[in-house]
Amino acid sequence: MRALTAGLLLSLAFVIAGVTLSAEPTYADTKCVQTDPATGTCLVTIEAPDPDPAPDPAGDPKDTGSGAACYWDPSKQGVKSPPAGPVPCTAAEGYWSNAYNCYISPLSPQPPANDPSWQGHQPGDGAVYNCFQPQTQLLVSIWAATAPPGSGSGPTPRDVAQIAIGQMDLRAIRIGILPKPGPDSVGVVGMPVWMWARTPDAHTYGPITASASAGGITITATARVRQITWDMGDGTKVVCRKPGTPYQPSYGRKPSPDCGHTYTTSSAHEPQQTYAVTATSDWIVQWSGAGQTGTIRLNGLVRRTQITVGEAQVLVN
Repeated sequence: MRALTAGLLLSLAFVIAGVTLSAEPTYADTKCVQTDPATGTCLVTIEAPDPDPAPDPAGDPKDTGSGAACYWDPSKQGVKSPPAGPVPCTAAEGYWSNAYNCYISPLSPQPPANDPSWQGHQPGDGAVYNCFQPQTQLLVSIWAATAPPGSGSGPTPRDVAQIAIGQMDLRAIRIGILPKPGPDSVGVVGMPVWMWARTPDAHTYGPITASASAGGITITATARVRQITWDMGDGTKVVCRKPGTPYQPSYGRKPSPDCGHTYTTSSAHEPQQTYAVTATSDWIVQWSGAGQTGTIRLNGLVRRTQITVGEAQVLVN
């Protein structure tokens, strides 16, 4: 005769010592760590890693830096070549302005009052500038009320990409895990634990795309989750490059095909007698614009939960 004894209710779809226990998919409802006092919105910190990390062994693009703030845009002139791309922000012909798509320098001396370069204005009302494009060898005179803005001190493409990222409302995944959190559900040492991103969407897993403009630069950025690192609370970290497979009772005692773990000790010795489980999303953001492309690596979107793992004792009489 076999009998199962355990100090806690077991809620798994496993058969132990001939006894079938009930099961269902499990979800984690965690509390926000910090909220905006004005709006009540949950605040999540995104940490950008070192701008030039070592190449990723899995083949993902590494972070590619800031890009150049000054660039040539042939579409503004209705030409196709040379192609869009970065240019030096200063040259012998002056300073580069993205807005005017040329090197700017004040005309000296200024033309006489009746010169058409004044475009109907009088000397002292603004000034006339040279606008030189080395790409087309075009030199024209322009009038401007104030000095045309130089782009050398403006935002870089990466800065504009960060603005686009801010529009994406990226969030941590909603945790799915079996055994599910809560005092009425307990896992068993040696039995498979399943982890997954519950109902992933564009904001929690990607892909999601947004565009932003600043300083004469327009950037389009697309973000997607590269991987989720699960800290299981027992000193083990599991890296899952897929959202994971939601558990179904029909899977029985099978391990997860793409994102799982097996505990070898119970959580009885842990604070609150539970394992603290953390899921950290690592995002890849690929941006393009201003004749340039780049990649930003983001992490720090975190969701936490707690699960209980006990030891099943089998008595044989």
